[in-house]
Amino acid sequence: MGPHGPYTATHRMSTSPASANDPPFTWTVRVYYEDTDTGGIVYYANYLKYFERARTEWLRAAGFEQQRLLEEFGLQFVVVHVACDYRQPARLDDLIDIDLRIARAARASIVFEQTARRGGTILATASVKAACVDSKRLVPMAMPPAMAAAFHTLPGISTPQ
Repeated sequence: MGPHGPYTATHRMSTSPASANDPPFTWTVRVYYEDTDTGGIVYYANYLKYFERARTEWLRAAGFEQQRLLEEFGLQFVVVHVACDYRQPARLDDLIDIDLRIARAARASIVFEQTARRGGTILATASVKAACVDSKRLVPMAMPPAMAAAFHTLPGISTPQ
């Protein structure tokens, strides 16, 4: 078990834009009984949870835990669009790697490209757009410069525009 539970997060330092050949940020999760349907296969909505957790761990690796964002900057990220394709099933006790890359980053939004895979087998892919919003008014808010700069220490980030 890793220091934050039954997963590990790995990342490579990079200041160049993301490409499909660059290693992604990867978060690993084990499939538990509660994640499966009556057929013993991961219930489709749980992939969205895995993708969300990987994005949270990516932010944490950049030094911006969700609570810090709220308390220090008065902001939060909200998902405004998701497109997900399911390709192969995952089953009880599988270890799944959730890969994360940044397709686009702007002042107040990020588009993540995420993949769930078991070894070399792609299980699901998703494109997720998250908007940065003022936590009280729920209106778009530019990411703090310190946050945008910290993202450059992680793989897969394009230069915010």
